[in-house]
Order: sequence, then structure tokens, then C-alpha cells
Amino acid sequence: MERIMLAHGSGGRLSHELIKTLFQKHLGNPYLDQMNDASLLPGQEQLAITTDSFVVSPLFFRGGNIGKLAVCGTVNDLAVSGAIPKFLTLALILEEGLPMEDLERIIVSVAETATEAGVAIVCGDTKVVERGSADKIFINTTGIGYITDRLVGPEQIRPGDEILISGTIGDHGIAILSEREGLEFQTPVVSDCAPLNELIDAFYRPGVKCMRDPTRGGVATTLNELAGQAGVSMLLVEEQFPLSPSVEGACEMLGLEPLYLANEGKVLVIVAPEVADEVLLNMQRHPLGREAARIGHVQEGKPGLVLLETPLGGKRIVGMLEGEHLPRIC
Repeated sequence: MERIMLAHGSGGRLSHELIKTLFQKHLGNPYLDQMNDASLLPGQEQLAITTDSFVVSPLFFRGGNIGKLAVCGTVNDLAVSGAIPKFLTLALILEEGLPMEDLERIIVSVAETATEAGVAIVCGDTKVVERGSADKIFINTTGIGYITDRLVGPEQIRPGDEILISGTIGDHGIAILSEREGLEFQTPVVSDCAPLNELIDAFYRPGVKCMRDPTRGGVATTLNELAGQAGVSMLLVEEQFPLSPSVEGACEMLGLEPLYLANEGKVLVIVAPEVADEVLLNMQRHPLGREAARIGHVQEGKPGLVLLETPLGGKRIVGMLEGEHLPRIC
């Protein structure tokens, strides 16, 4: 009998197979089948809606906590879909014995991050389960935003488009891992957890084709997903990836591939070549985009194929994340 494994929650190949062969098979409809970070709904005022659950361990880490992460993750899924985030729901599953002080710290962080992102918490729910039935606290959030004239999505991508990222990769993944395992680095790694809607407002212009935040499964899995949806190939240049010295050192020490590490405050942007320089410059002018870089381009080729050009000039295939890289990362 086949059973659920941790890898089914990794955001990698097994996650995508589970979605397609089970959830989409039985629940598919024109809205769910959009398969983007948020679904666009019809009506007099067109809305975008997304939902997410957060089970990160540990609850508190350098750069944030599960409350900040829940708001940022949901706001960002709306923002990269071209929507203006406006409203969030907040549902909590609490384990008996959770210190009230910890819960208050988390809720204060939710409130502060929601204010920073310009969204309101409009409804919620709380359930408490017996000791041992959960791991301190799990959070579910649903986000609603208004659709603007920002027509973005994988269907817009064409060969020749440029691929940009708003900053260093892998920060959140290494921050969680170092906190969880008690690893000490010369310069502590801080999670990049942040709401992206203000950054996106700063750089968006016509010619921006598609945006995604590379969370579970990292940059590699996200670009594989986009290449497959768009029916194109992509070529990445390894030397152009922005990577902090601490994350690079941690990956070398632990044998991790930074392209598969999660971020929670970065956006991948695919743009028409004629506006790439302007979009990149506007990213770099914003505090969240100072280390933004051009990392590759879209090309003709086998649909869904992502290649990486190495410093020696060779090329290798970069596939989706296989198995579970780091569980309980968000």
C-alpha cells in the first residue's frame, strides 16, 4: 500500500505528482486548474485567492517566526500573481501546553507583518488538540487580493525573455537548518522572510511576463515548473547567481545544492529583453532587491528543460527537487 512520505510535502517532483494524480484528478475545475500561486476568480471586481498552511520547525528563527512567515508567504503568493493583497484569514491549530507567551509573540508578529504588507486579518479560527497531537502550533492562512492590469503568468513567457531574481538564494533554508541543528557560522544566516508586494510595485512595468517566489523546492524547482507550463527551455548561468558567503559556505560544508533551498523573501521575474535592464535597476533601488541579478534566459528547446551553464563552460540539466531536501521549512 502506497503511503504519504515527507517528500510529498517538499514542493518537488513528488509534490507535483500528488497534486496532479490525486487532488487535481478529483477536484479539478477551471479555477483550480490555473495551477498558479493564486487563482483568479470572476466577478464584477476580479479577485485572486490563495491558501497556505505553515508547519515550520523551529517556530522562532533568525529573521522571523511562524507568524511572520504565514503572512509573508500568503501575501507573496498573491503579489507574484499580479494581485494587490488586501485581506487574510488566520486559522490556528494549537497543541495543549504551548506557552501563552510564545503564542502572543507569534500573534504580535502576525499583526506587525500584516500592517507592513498593508493587509487586514478579517476572520479566523482556533482549535486546540491534545498534547502530542500536533507540534506546538500550525497556521493556515487564506489571502484575497484585487486583480489589476498586471497580466502575468507562464503563458506570457517567450524565448528570448530574461530571468531575474531579486537577491541571494537559499537564505531561509539555511537559516532554518542552522537553528534546527544548532549550527554556528562565522556570520549567522538570517531568513529573508519578507512581504514582496512593495518591491513588486517598485519594479513592475509592462514587459514583466511572469513572477514566482521560489519557496519549497527553491529556484530550480520553480523554474522547472514555469518552463513546463510555458512549453519552453531555460538556460541559467551558475556564476551569475547571487549567493551570500555564509550560505555558500554552509552548502559546501553540508553538501547541499543552493538551487534547491527555500527562500521566503525573493521573487523570480521573467521579463522581455528590452525592459530587463530597467526592471533590474528598479529592483536594486529597493531595500529588498539590492542584490538582484540577471541569472539566465528563456530559449527554444525541449519544453520543461532547465539547463545550468557551469563556470567551466559545460552544461548540465537541473531538474525538480527529488525527495525531501529539508522538511518543515515553511
